Amino acid sequence: MIEYILLIVAVTGLVAATVYVGLVVVAAVRFHVLTRRSPDWPNGKAALPPITVLKPVHGMEPLLEECLESFFIQDYPAYELIFGARTADDPALSVVESLKRKYPHIPTQIVLSGEPAYPNAKVYLMEKMVPLAAHPTLFITDSDVRVTPDYLQQVVIPILDPNVGMVTCLYRGVSTGGIWSLLEALGMSIEMSSGVLVANLLEGMKFALGPTMVIRKDVLEGWGGFGVLRDYCADDFVMGALTHEAGRKVVLSQHVIDHIVLNRGARQSFQHQLRWMKSSRFSRPAGHVGTGLTFAMPFGLLGLVAGWMSGHLMLGLGLFATACANRIVQALAVGWGVTRDRNSALFCWLYPVRDVLGFILWCGSFSGSEIHWRGERYRLVSGGRMVPKDRAGTANSGDAGCTA
Repeated sequence: MIEYILLIVAVTGLVAATVYVGLVVVAAVRFHVLTRRSPDWPNGKAALPPITVLKPVHGMEPLLEECLESFFIQDYPAYELIFGARTADDPALSVVESLKRKYPHIPTQIVLSGEPAYPNAKVYLMEKMVPLAAHPTLFITDSDVRVTPDYLQQVVIPILDPNVGMVTCLYRGVSTGGIWSLLEALGMSIEMSSGVLVANLLEGMKFALGPTMVIRKDVLEGWGGFGVLRDYCADDFVMGALTHEAGRKVVLSQHVIDHIVLNRGARQSFQHQLRWMKSSRFSRPAGHVGTGLTFAMPFGLLGLVAGWMSGHLMLGLGLFATACANRIVQALAVGWGVTRDRNSALFCWLYPVRDVLGFILWCGSFSGSEIHWRGERYRLVSGGRMVPKDRAGTANSGDAGCTA
């Protein structure tokens, strides 16, 4: 009897996952259609607004110089770069200084925040950087992002519409070596991007993605500025939500950027991704629960076991093969078709393994409220706020936040 119950669960789960992949394919096609319709520069480059790029840094990372240099070689008429770090001895600043000397024609500043007064150190740093911005259009972007020379041109265009309050970007994961880095990168290019595309298809963008957030100063100030985000782990998600609640559109750009993924061991990679999952659970609890039905491989494996137990092995193998095909279609439709991640095409056969890992991480996200970030422990509370566990005092005296 139990084996037939398991078969019913497996079939139900696969039907849900197949419906989801159908939505993913529709969303991917829609993305391509919108890309072809994207407007060109209005009245030429001269009409594009001057931009301030705000880029927090924290220590050395793989390909850091290449990532930072990609912002010094933008084909854009007028922009400045503001880098922020906690202390002057941050090793990333030596790379910034070297690039300043190499590209003296690009206005560049460095801001030091000192020890953060908020649990989210990135937010504290951003609050120090914004007053130095010479221009009202702000690009907020992470240090582990690599972009093409037309990045600023392409991403800024939607913000010219006064009804648009924020622009954000999809990103492809770029592995720096190792199986765990590759699996994590595939998750970025395929799993994460699929979820964003489907959300945009069904209800529009009500959140933002941290690697790129474009916002005008008036919109930022309209919902209270960075200080409002001091306690939040997923500050990017909240920024998008606040912008949407303020009556301004959040737009998903048709431009896709690179996000560098560290070559971590299995444990470090798992903890890093688990932190993301737990943050999602507290930031959007209902949607996070529903995410469980977007995975196919767990139901395919369940169907295989149930088919073997019930004496219907061929049925079980069919369910397992269906799950594998489901994930390969998703990998090709989004990983290659949308984010143009070469590894998503080359390793589409490996994506079913990543799907199992994603499901394990999803299950693990319900294992308590504690997260680890840069050697510190935090407790997540309702709404995605975080409270430091290793430091004395209140939530206003913590260390780095989840997206710093």
